[in-house]
Amino acid sequence: MEQHRTRPAEYGQQGTRRGTPPLPPQARGSARGAQPRAGAPRRPPAAVRRPPPPVVQAVRRLPNPRLTGLGVGLFCTVLMLALGALDALLFGSSLTVYGVLFLPVCVLTAAWVRKADLVTAVIVVPIAFALGLVAVADSGGGGTGDRLMGLFTALATQAGWLYGGTLITGVIVTVRKARLMSQRIAARRRPTV
Repeated sequence: MEQHRTRPAEYGQQGTRRGTPPLPPQARGSARGAQPRAGAPRRPPAAVRRPPPPVVQAVRRLPNPRLTGLGVGLFCTVLMLALGALDALLFGSSLTVYGVLFLPVCVLTAAWVRKADLVTAVIVVPIAFALGLVAVADSGGGGTGDRLMGLFTALATQAGWLYGGTLITGVIVTVRKARLMSQRIAARRRPTV
């Protein structure tokens, strides 16, 4: 046999005793009558919010790893060695192609390094450029001295690509560091309840 709960007649619809004033919506906890806090940000209803532009959606779908200082060093160095070998194989050791391929590697290196190791990206990028240039540099006769001379010549003639990539990495890292610092300052200023 099923028994139904009943309330005594002295209680009204909202669960308060008759004769006492009803509780405000915040105290009742009802979702319909709840008012937002005075300082709380107001979010528009889901029907009003527009989806982000397609470019933003595409960027959000990209992988977003966070590499340590050692990880970003290995990533950048191995990638530049592979791109240097690929350039020597496909494009006949074109220094311009190697320089152009260096720029996206700089962007990825600066974007994927974790927050604690931001400075590492700026240090790793020029080293990886020089190591990858070994495969592309003109070796002349093939001896060690000729190979070193070709490497130094390539570094001197391709300094624009090296400085440009390092500058791009430095700008991205600086922007990320500034955002991190402003978030920390905002978190400190936020009152604790």
